[in-house]
Amino acid sequence: MRATFELEAIELELGGGPIAGVDESGRGPLAGPVVAAAVVLDPSRIPDGMTDCKALDAKARQSVYQAIIATAQVGIGVASVERIDADSILNASLWAMAQAVARLTDRPRLVLVDGNKAPHLGCATRPIAQGDAKCLSIAAAAVVAKVARDAMMAELARDYPDYGFDRHKGYGTREHHAAIARHGVTPHHRRSFRPVQLALGLA
Repeated sequence: MRATFELEAIELELGGGPIAGVDESGRGPLAGPVVAAAVVLDPSRIPDGMTDCKALDAKARQSVYQAIIATAQVGIGVASVERIDADSILNASLWAMAQAVARLTDRPRLVLVDGNKAPHLGCATRPIAQGDAKCLSIAAAAVVAKVARDAMMAELARDYPDYGFDRHKGYGTREHHAAIARHGVTPHHRRSFRPVQLALGLA
């Protein structure tokens, strides 16, 4: 399956725009924020290379990210670890998505959201399962969210060099679990996640 602009083109013809794609990065990690992006593509200047974000290597993703930033409207929302622990990862993700949409220059007529749940936005929304593999607007949002979050985790790695955040991005890899066992839990670890609770002796 390859993402296309077909759904967006039909919607633009039927009801006009703007039409935004929304996706997030970082729901699964044990540490760091969850980051959402909203992207309104310019139909006449759609960047090449927006396949499934996970299929792109870091260099290709960075190149596509720069092209999206240069040609599209982009909004980014960041939900902190504190919000994730207080509200749940799902609610924090939906909040970050709403923040991303709110930061777009123009209010969208329709928002296409990756997944099966959409935030309450005060405009039409449509959740699309595996949307990043179907809709170019969502695929673009996936790239932006991933690149933005990876940059945040690389910054975190400079503050906490013993954890390897720049390599595993906070996911529960063997390296990460070993670092937690050796050095303990940082303020950036999600205390609502069971592996972190176990490390703290809370579960």
